[in-house]
Amino acid sequence: MSKSISIFDTTLRDGTQGEGISLSADDKLKIAKKLDDLGVHYIEGGIPGSNMKDIEFFKRVKDLNLRAKVTAFGSTRRKNSQADQDDNLQRILDAGVPAATLVGKSWDFHVHTALQTTLEENLAMIGDSIAYLKSKGLEVIFDAEHFFDGYKNNPDYAVAVMSRALEAGADWLVMCDTNGGTLPHEIRDIVTSLGLHLPGAPLGIHTHNDCELAVANALSAIEAGVRHVQGTINGYGERCGNANLCSIIPTLQLKMGYSCIPGDSLPHLTNTARYVSEVANVNMPVNQPYVGSAAFAHKGGIHVSAILRDSRTYEHISPELVGNKQRVLVSELAGQSNVLSKAQDMGLSLDPSSEQARKVIDKIKDLEHQGYQFEGADASLELLLREATGEMNELFTFESFKMLVEKSAGKPVVSEAFVKLKVGNETLYTAGEGNGPVNALDNALRKALLAYFPQLKEMHLSDYKVRVLDEKDQTAAKVRVLIESKNYTDTWSTVGVSANIIEASWEALVDSMRYALLGQMSPETTELLDLGQCGLINH
Repeated sequence: MSKSISIFDTTLRDGTQGEGISLSADDKLKIAKKLDDLGVHYIEGGIPGSNMKDIEFFKRVKDLNLRAKVTAFGSTRRKNSQADQDDNLQRILDAGVPAATLVGKSWDFHVHTALQTTLEENLAMIGDSIAYLKSKGLEVIFDAEHFFDGYKNNPDYAVAVMSRALEAGADWLVMCDTNGGTLPHEIRDIVTSLGLHLPGAPLGIHTHNDCELAVANALSAIEAGVRHVQGTINGYGERCGNANLCSIIPTLQLKMGYSCIPGDSLPHLTNTARYVSEVANVNMPVNQPYVGSAAFAHKGGIHVSAILRDSRTYEHISPELVGNKQRVLVSELAGQSNVLSKAQDMGLSLDPSSEQARKVIDKIKDLEHQGYQFEGADASLELLLREATGEMNELFTFESFKMLVEKSAGKPVVSEAFVKLKVGNETLYTAGEGNGPVNALDNALRKALLAYFPQLKEMHLSDYKVRVLDEKDQTAAKVRVLIESKNYTDTWSTVGVSANIIEASWEALVDSMRYALLGQMSPETTELLDLGQCGLINH
């Protein structure tokens, strides 16, 4: 039996039915190129003629010269009509794609209730539609909607649907768990049964995640003989989503001995998943298997101590195989191994048996007790470790800041910040306005520092998050502020904690600029500063 699996990606069609996901034609073209680079076999582009974005996509995708087969989605002909006169089928042909995905009913309940037609007419709709598209030279993937529910309710009819599709020339017979309610053992048994009825038939699987079993169900189907699997990047899709190809592909390829995509493409999986999430403007869950930022993250001290000896102790695969990387988290659970590993990654010298190492671990635990969280603020952690090891050139000293927020009736809020700093022996006092107090502080701080550190022109704040730490304290509660910053090449995150949201924001903001200046002193700054006398902020 062949160990090659055909990968069918429906991120651009089924994935866009997920809540909060909307892709422009440009977005879809970018993702299609990324999927093609990964090596999937089919890219389902959308429904021709259903909206202007899909019309534009199918016109422009030809210019990309993709290796994958671009497919158009549509339903079988309308009841009591002719296939060659069906508008939907004609739009598929007009899209100019080499393959089509046709969806048809396989559950007798749906035939009677949704289509309101006879079981025999539904079979005719399926057969006529597939045969018509095949006569026009298209490859046809038949998606049997609600197949597993249909089989459980009326197995003879569900098999008859697949038999008619096969007779009409369908290249793949795809069993869809449309409502996502089937269990893995049921999938295995039903796929096996269909294989006995239609020996040698080209079977496929399309699962949904309503019981959080979409990946498991797809794998069960493949073990039962399926050789074509449909899914989406990051599991995007309607309701609870579709089967996640970012889990299916590496599991098949690394653990089950199947060939899905070229071996040299697998290390691009993590980058692909994160790229698609960025284009779709949807945050990836950090704990997503294989490709999530926490998939190979280690926090407990005992775990870290073990992985430093051999990563196989707490990692089921090498993260590099899928383009991810191992991360050691530093928190109140941290042991000496966590801190030493982070210091080593930063090129810092920290003697594990030293008092210095013990003190920095105790300080991290104390700060986390206060509400700091360094798991998502690696830049603040690096600054802390550099201070502890004496490898921090302090470039400016904070003295004070003031805020003015004024709201007049019928006018927008005005925010002004006044910042007092020392750079070397020079005292700087600047003011800045902004769209809110944090933006005003950012502008005032930059105004003071840009003359000395022009590198700061290259960085900007890209994300700002506030979390209340203890809701029972209501408006007096401490807050934790996380700021993400970017320049042309890097992204880093910093943290601040206070009962005052402005102070917490200031702390994270200053750390973001301190980090941006690590090892980047300009010639102009060197001339202006006596480095032996300069100081930076200390928490």
